[in-house]
Amino acid sequence: MALKPPKADIDEARVHVSGRKKVAVGVPAVLHALKISQEQMGVKRSIQTLLAVNQKDGFDCPGCAWPEEEKRHIAEFCENGAKAVAEEATIRRVTPEFFAEHSIDELRGHDDWWLGQQGRLTHPMILDEGATHYRPISWDDALREVADALRALDDPNEAIFYTSGRTSNEAAFLYQLLVRGLGTNNLPDCSNMCHESSGSALTETLGIGKGTVSIEDIHQADLLIIAGQNPGTNHPRMLSALEKAKDNGASIVAVNPLPEAALIRYKNPQTPRGVLLGGKKLADEFVQIRLGGDQALFQAIGKHLLEVDEREGGVLDHVFIQEHTTGFAPYAAEVAAVPWRELVAATGVPEKALRRVAERVRTSKSTIVCWAMGLTQHKHAVATLRDVVNVLLLQGNIGRPGAGVCPVRGHSNVQGDRTMGIYEKPSEHFLAALDREFAFTAPREHGHDTVEAIRAMRDGSARVFMAMGGNFVSATPDTNVVEAALRNVDLTVQVSTKLNRSHVVTGKRAIILPTLGRTDRDVRGGGEQRVTVEDSMSAVHSSRGRLVPPSADMLSEVAIVARICAQLFGSDAGSHFEPQIDDESAVDVDFDQPEHVGIQSDAPAVERTHLERREPHGRPQSVPRADWAALEADYALIRRHIAAVIPGFDDFEQRIEKGRTLFLPNGPRDDRSFATATGKAVFTANPLEYPFIPHGRLLLQTIRSHDQYNTTIYGKDDRYRGIHGGRRVLMVNPKDIQKLGFVEGDIVDLVSEWRDGLERRAEEFRIVSYSTPRGNAAAYYPETNVLVPLDSTADISGTPTSKSVIVRLERRAA
Repeated sequence: MALKPPKADIDEARVHVSGRKKVAVGVPAVLHALKISQEQMGVKRSIQTLLAVNQKDGFDCPGCAWPEEEKRHIAEFCENGAKAVAEEATIRRVTPEFFAEHSIDELRGHDDWWLGQQGRLTHPMILDEGATHYRPISWDDALREVADALRALDDPNEAIFYTSGRTSNEAAFLYQLLVRGLGTNNLPDCSNMCHESSGSALTETLGIGKGTVSIEDIHQADLLIIAGQNPGTNHPRMLSALEKAKDNGASIVAVNPLPEAALIRYKNPQTPRGVLLGGKKLADEFVQIRLGGDQALFQAIGKHLLEVDEREGGVLDHVFIQEHTTGFAPYAAEVAAVPWRELVAATGVPEKALRRVAERVRTSKSTIVCWAMGLTQHKHAVATLRDVVNVLLLQGNIGRPGAGVCPVRGHSNVQGDRTMGIYEKPSEHFLAALDREFAFTAPREHGHDTVEAIRAMRDGSARVFMAMGGNFVSATPDTNVVEAALRNVDLTVQVSTKLNRSHVVTGKRAIILPTLGRTDRDVRGGGEQRVTVEDSMSAVHSSRGRLVPPSADMLSEVAIVARICAQLFGSDAGSHFEPQIDDESAVDVDFDQPEHVGIQSDAPAVERTHLERREPHGRPQSVPRADWAALEADYALIRRHIAAVIPGFDDFEQRIEKGRTLFLPNGPRDDRSFATATGKAVFTANPLEYPFIPHGRLLLQTIRSHDQYNTTIYGKDDRYRGIHGGRRVLMVNPKDIQKLGFVEGDIVDLVSEWRDGLERRAEEFRIVSYSTPRGNAAAYYPETNVLVPLDSTADISGTPTSKSVIVRLERRAA
């Protein structure tokens, strides 16, 4: 029988440090995953559920977006994937009786771990203005309340519609249609805080905002550079792919301020070598780089390659550069002008070591660079990623086997949501196709990204906030500002599977709409429905849950959105529109790209004489026409619309049957075609940037613990880093601890310093001595998100700079 949820929050006084690991996974990971599964699901349910994870006839793991291989193991999940499944498939329940017992003030006093551990939400709930408790509400009344609030807006831009990466393609497509039917492009999503910098840099340089490699390319690579990423905690299934690459002769370079156990040695629990023979060494070289020094590292690699080619020849792929790229000369001149001493200062790595890494690149037959938040969440993140592309272009490492760019996404469908149109700056191609398919005119004015949405709520220009999944309060920067902003709106709506902090920091009124998860059986229209997701490598496959839902009348995300659409737009029952896009008007659309670097459409204007005049506040000339009840009853009809609107999804239904995978077009990967202004890949000249750390201060990066996925806290430990029993710890170089006048174990407040002069304080953190570069520190989020200034964002992409926070330490009074 599963254990009951906890009655108390994490006791930070019990935190202790011991046993830092130099090896990851192995039998201990299996045992820990099974322990969590048993606690949440019980033995029988655990077996039933885990054997269906990532199987062709099962459901997609609600964790990370790492792709599955064609041939799959019977246990196709990792430790953190098992935890994610257990959290969703838990038998713990949050019922109306729970909300009657716990006031909203009491719930606000609990931490993220306690809230998440209470279990699955079962019934729609509403918090009336001035009320002390949520109360139950019927589905019809709850959805009517949402629709009425949206209809009552003076301007559709007064509504904000957030999306997390867990939402299916089908739900995301309907959601963006709802939002654009209302008349706004206010569609911020978790990409804004994660890989927006990747999308901006890759679209500008390669013409597509996604990676250019497949899982087979990972296996075939001669060299893999893993930068700003911790696969052992964030994408553990990636480790088996890296192991296979090593078995095929690959070298791996790990680039990170912290030594991460999984990239030192990996024990695959599904092989005798992993269980009995000590596992596999993964990283051949560990580059312990200073925070924000990654651009300098890739400029150093490029500088070395250029110098050796000029001296000896045979290093660069001059044919590829001539035929497939532009901008080489300005890039070469920019890099040549940077002195080696500055590259050393920026990285904290000796010139000899920088050249040693560059030599690995020079001698590599095919190179892939993988990265995650460590590269994307800096002010100069876009410039850094441009320089990653520059290095790969020098040797033609785009569009050939075993080579390319590999931004590793977090949530399992965050990339799919963007493909479906969850983007505040949609391309004209997408909007024109949407107009034709649904016989309306979508708004063209750009909407708010995540940071802009927070500002709008803070400033009173947004009155309704709706979130399709996620934990907006805990995921976003500048926590105190975000909480005040949400309290400023009239209504907050959360479509959720579990309780989190976004349910207890609310608008004047709040509605919780519980929804099915990936593990739940979804029966609509008399039959079981399936949804689809897209992984990090542009592969789309289906997912079908197996478990009985937490409550009998629970709605799916698709059903929730479809019913709101029906209330807002009416229904064209019995009217099914045939696709109106022909081959000439179809284009390769990428929704990770800023519109100013997108392809401009030369398709003829669409006749819209049947539409009404646009109202002054920007509402569409008409509403989208669809049979919403039919779409709710049969998700295959939604996929027909997707195929009509988004290129690459032709024969969608047939191509995902029987567990098959649909691979989306990828110009750079498929045929070295680049949807840039020149039709070629673009070298860019980027002035070198890196953070300056004032005297007596530290540069803080926010990170995850191992018992965590994004904002979901699974437990109290980070066993690979040797931290147990708590989360409020600050990892600091021992020499910095001494220099700043502290000793390990001291309790301090962290105070961030930003040019606006406002004090942002995270209280009561225990100093832990850790191997990190001088001047750098690390601590877990969401506890330290309060320190990230709302206006401290990456140039171009607007991503919060959560890896570059200047802090001072203040001793707690005795």
